[in-house]
Amino acid sequence: MILYHGSSIIVEKPKYGYGKTTNDYGQGFYCTEDPELAREWACFDKKGGFINTYSLDTGELSMLELDEANVIEWIAILVKHRFVRFSSPVERRMSEYIISHFMPESLDYDIIKGYRADDSYFSYVRAFLSNTISLQQLSQAMKLGNLGMQIFIQSEKAFERIRFVEADAVPGDEYYSKRMKRDYKAREDYYRLLEESVSEGIFARDIVGKEMTADELRI
Repeated sequence: MILYHGSSIIVEKPKYGYGKTTNDYGQGFYCTEDPELAREWACFDKKGGFINTYSLDTGELSMLELDEANVIEWIAILVKHRFVRFSSPVERRMSEYIISHFMPESLDYDIIKGYRADDSYFSYVRAFLSNTISLQQLSQAMKLGNLGMQIFIQSEKAFERIRFVEADAVPGDEYYSKRMKRDYKAREDYYRLLEESVSEGIFARDIVGKEMTADELRI
């Protein structure tokens, strides 16, 4: 597997046990299989950054894949790790229930593949927890803006198998603009989604009230 990591610096040796515990999936190394996305992620501003390229031998590694089919597990992992300022007791209750009932055994895997929860995606999750959008709408929203999938490397075994290939400079003038346009498009689509009047579908209140299982919620 060829992976790319966008950063303001060159990272020749990713370190096991390094990074923020409050990132999407916890402490680990975040990459993507899409070099264009990595270039955008490298540009936090117009100063630019670097795209780091790696090879990863996945032959003996286990991977948890989170996509629209099991979005409820993705939500559970996300709200478990991300710092959330709940806007209401409802959000808190929904979050606690989903963590306790749908959290997969993610630590048993060497790698996680799933959505990247930047501010746009996190807005979708907050809307779901507050019963503003349905699970089906949230699943649809995951594709809005094409913000991309990420590969999360978390086990020591996986870190031992990642090899640095090269690093190239990324021009900030070009890719910071692309990053902002992608984010703006996602937010625009999100607000359009909120304007839709939807009474059908599964809402967070239904999941808690009916004590639904993960199998019932696979879309």
